[in-house]
Amino acid sequence: MAAIDGLPPLREVIARHGLAAKKALGQNFLLDLNLTAKIARSAGDLTQSDVLEVGPGPGGLTRALLAEGARHVLAVEKDERCLPALAEIAAAWPGRLEVVHGDALEVDAAARLTPPIRVVANLPYNVGTELLTGWLTPPVWPPFWQSLTLMFQKEVAERIVARPGTKAYGRLALLAQWRCEARIVMVLPPEAFTPAPKVHSAVVQLTALPAPRFPADAKVLNRIVAAGFNQRRKMLRASLRGVAPEIEAKLLAAGIAPTARAEEVSLEAFCALARIVAAG
Repeated sequence: MAAIDGLPPLREVIARHGLAAKKALGQNFLLDLNLTAKIARSAGDLTQSDVLEVGPGPGGLTRALLAEGARHVLAVEKDERCLPALAEIAAAWPGRLEVVHGDALEVDAAARLTPPIRVVANLPYNVGTELLTGWLTPPVWPPFWQSLTLMFQKEVAERIVARPGTKAYGRLALLAQWRCEARIVMVLPPEAFTPAPKVHSAVVQLTALPAPRFPADAKVLNRIVAAGFNQRRKMLRASLRGVAPEIEAKLLAAGIAPTARAEEVSLEAFCALARIVAAG
C-alpha cells in the first residue's frame, strides 16, 4: 500500500513519531497493510459512502479505507501523539480525511458525515463494547450508519454472533441480532498486532436491518433481557419476577417454559414476551 499512497511503512511512522502503544488507551496497532486492506475490503464498496473510523492510531486502516476509495473518512482519535501521523495521511489524500481529536463516546460523528455511512474500526479494547452498544441502541431506527465492520477480541465477537443454548449467548447477541445481520468475517492471531495481545481478535460485520427482526418495545425488551441474563443460572420465573406481575402466566403466553433459563430462549420468544409485558 505504500506504493499506492506514497507514504512510508507503519513501523517507520511509529518510530519517527514515538507512537508506542498505550495499554491505558486499549491500543494494539495493526501494522500489516495487507491485513488492513483486507479489513477495508470486507466493509464492502466504500466509493459511495462516508466512513467513520474510531481509534485510527498511526493510520494503517485509515490508509486502507482511503485506498479502497472511501468517499470521505472521519477519524476520531483520542491520543494526541497520533495526530501528526494522521495529518500526513490527510495531506496525501487532500479533502478526503478529517481527523477529530476527541473521545468517540462524546463526538457527534453523524453530524459530520453524509449518508450513506459505514463504520469501520479496529476499536480500542477498553471502549469497544460500550461504543457498539451505543450504535445498536439509537433513539430511532434505522440508525445513522448502514453497516459496522469492527475489530474486537475474539471472545466479544463470538458473543455478538452467538446462538441460543451456547455459553456466549447473552444480551450482546440479542441486542445485535434483533436489528442487524451479524457475522464474523475474519479472525486474526495475536502476532498480527503490536504489542501482541494475549488473545485472538476477530472482525465482525453488522448490517442494519430496515426494521427490527421482530416487533417489540426496545426499553421493555432490554429490561427483560437484562434481568434474565443478570441471573442466567436462575429459571426465568425467578429472574424475571421483578419485571412484571404474574410473570409465569406471561412466560407461558409467550411460549416460554417458566423453568427455562435465559440462554435457552430465542430472540423471537424474548420479543413475544416483551410485547405481552408491554401490554400489561
